Amino acid sequence: MPQGKYYDSKLKEEILEQIKTSGKSVAQIARDYGIIPKTVYNWLRSGVPKSNPILEINRLRRQNDELIKLVGELTFDLKKKR
Repeated sequence: MPQGKYYDSKLKEEILEQIKTSGKSVAQIARDYGIIPKTVYNWLRSGVPKSNPILEINRLRRQNDELIKLVGELTFDLKKKR
């Protein structure tokens, strides 16, 4: 059975920190670092305490950004019609 690739712990920490703070998707960050997303998800599963759901927080941030953008567009359209 082939062994997986080894990643330095500092690199893992850097990637996980970006997931927490950047608002980018795991897939995008993994692509930026040339790592398959499954590897990053495994790191998240193994190192994230139950009380700090990073993936959920990140998803909610992206959803919030989308909703703010939508509200802005609707407000603009509404003012334009007046």
